[in-house]
Amino acid sequence: MAGIYIHIPFCKSKCAYCNFFSVVSEKQRADFLEALKKEAVERKDYLGGEEVKTVYFGGGTPSLMKISEISGILEVLQKNYKIAAASEITLEANPDTVSKETLLEYKNLGINRLSIGIQSFFDDDLQYLSRKHDSKHAMQVLEWAKAVGFQEVTLDLIYGIPTLTDEKWRKNLEFFFATGFNHLSAYALTVEEKTALGQRINKGVAAPVDEDAVIRQYEILYEMTENQGFEHYEISNFARPGHYSKHNTIYWKGEKYLGLGPSAHSFDGVSRQWNVASVKDYCENYSFEREQLTLDDRYNEYVMTSLRTCWGCDVDHIRKSFGEKYAEKFEYGVKKHLLTGKMIQKDGKFILTDTGMLFADGIAAELFA
Repeated sequence: MAGIYIHIPFCKSKCAYCNFFSVVSEKQRADFLEALKKEAVERKDYLGGEEVKTVYFGGGTPSLMKISEISGILEVLQKNYKIAAASEITLEANPDTVSKETLLEYKNLGINRLSIGIQSFFDDDLQYLSRKHDSKHAMQVLEWAKAVGFQEVTLDLIYGIPTLTDEKWRKNLEFFFATGFNHLSAYALTVEEKTALGQRINKGVAAPVDEDAVIRQYEILYEMTENQGFEHYEISNFARPGHYSKHNTIYWKGEKYLGLGPSAHSFDGVSRQWNVASVKDYCENYSFEREQLTLDDRYNEYVMTSLRTCWGCDVDHIRKSFGEKYAEKFEYGVKKHLLTGKMIQKDGKFILTDTGMLFADGIAAELFA
């Protein structure tokens, strides 16, 4: 299975915590669309002719684009790639950029999955994050999505916000369950120094993140989702059976994907490449950097991504793909995590427990070549 990611870099405004590449000015929008379509044609052989089963519009704010612009991009992809008839086509949307009419137009266009950036159902949390929508409109958008017939909808929520109490976090999750949607992406608030929020915290004008609260709210998260029949299939992702995000699963299982647009990343199984993170440079002289992955690199990436999932690390796969010395290193390294209950072994696969997920990055680093 292969996927295509399309990075739409435009936003109405920059959220205080956001560290993804995006721009507020849309003056190069027409040039961007032309460059994006050109890149799609030029890189049509990147996936080696594999069938494309997922297309993902991310950003930035893809829901700022006109229906005709999204349609034009999809037409180019259909002409140049083997897009599966039953492909998953996802579009990220912010509540303040859509209406019931636009959601219906997306659905008629063939988009069959939405990822909606709610973040919180409480206005003080949204204000802390510099989000432009309010809780009332967020609820309205979810009702519209259901009314026009979207079956697959991911809601994004953030925990660890200094204004978010444990009680409010429980309420956020209850609001989500009440929608009846089947997929939740829940992220701990991470503050990067160069973001507006990071600068505000450093100046003492915004409250910092309380790590103890993050852990408590993570524990509330996996307890409540489990009680509702959701599977914790990746560190930040929870879904009812049969409703996993197929596109994001490509990343976690190390399958091929092509990234189009400024700052977008691609992976062909043996190398990674990433586009220039500038709309101006992307439009004027599209360029990218490439990294050929060593055996150590590929092993490390397998450990890092697979440990994030419910499928875990398969030691037989390590032995066959990377060699005996890697398998021995891995089996030796996991012993202490099995003893502490941070990991379990099942059918030759080593899987982090919910507690272990809190330490996933550190555990993976210990197991790296």
